[in-house]
Amino acid sequence: MTAGLLTYVYAVARDSAATLVHALDAATGVAGSPVHLVPSTEDAALVAVVSPVAEDDFHEAALRRHLEDLAWLEAFARAHHGVIEALATHTTVLPLRLATVYRDEDRVRAMLHERQALFLDRLERLEDHVEMGVKLYTDVSPDPTPPAGPSPDTPLSPGRAYLRHRRAEQHSRDDAQRAAERAAERIEAAARTHAVERARHRIQEGELATGPGTNVSNDAYLVPTAHADAFRTEATHATDGLTGVRVDVTGPWAPYSFATLPDPDENAP
Repeated sequence: MTAGLLTYVYAVARDSAATLVHALDAATGVAGSPVHLVPSTEDAALVAVVSPVAEDDFHEAALRRHLEDLAWLEAFARAHHGVIEALATHTTVLPLRLATVYRDEDRVRAMLHERQALFLDRLERLEDHVEMGVKLYTDVSPDPTPPAGPSPDTPLSPGRAYLRHRRAEQHSRDDAQRAAERAAERIEAAARTHAVERARHRIQEGELATGPGTNVSNDAYLVPTAHADAFRTEATHATDGLTGVRVDVTGPWAPYSFATLPDPDENAP
């Protein structure tokens, strides 16, 4: 590898027919870098999808600074996932986590050789499966009108009116929570029919939260490709007839949440 550069690894896949190079024709890696394949042994037909990146941006201290910059992180993650999605339209892909780097391509080949059995086993398990994301939100809008007293002749004091308003808000939150629990039961029923695994993710809060409402569950499901449409339909309708709750169904994606492997020596070039 050229001095000052590291090898960034996006994913591992099988390339028995040596056709994946064409899947990356239009792909651009992080920081606009060109993407290519690094093969393992010919018998295993394993390849790593890689691109060169500047060492100045990916040594530990620099990367820590970059990850605190949300604009940089968004562009970085978008490029990382774009490469993986381009590959996933052609084959089963094992995504690696963000910022997996090696000193050079020889280290990548050694990694593929050392972890060959693990990679092949995981790729076989993920074959013909996709990831579907399901997020539930409660969405209780405050009542902009002040609560009225029992009658014009007996108006509530400001303190009692405030307490009455707060009780009404609490009742709305309780109703939304019960609706979310009912929706979650419907999603679980769909998952029992269509999914083979579930991964629970952290609730999205603060700057990571998207859209209105409060995120109350954030799950990913590993679904056979043939079941993806049916799962999407059933999960999307999980909130039918319920108020104060909404569902966001995304995918199909490459199975990011189900590709976690024991840590090799990445990030230690």
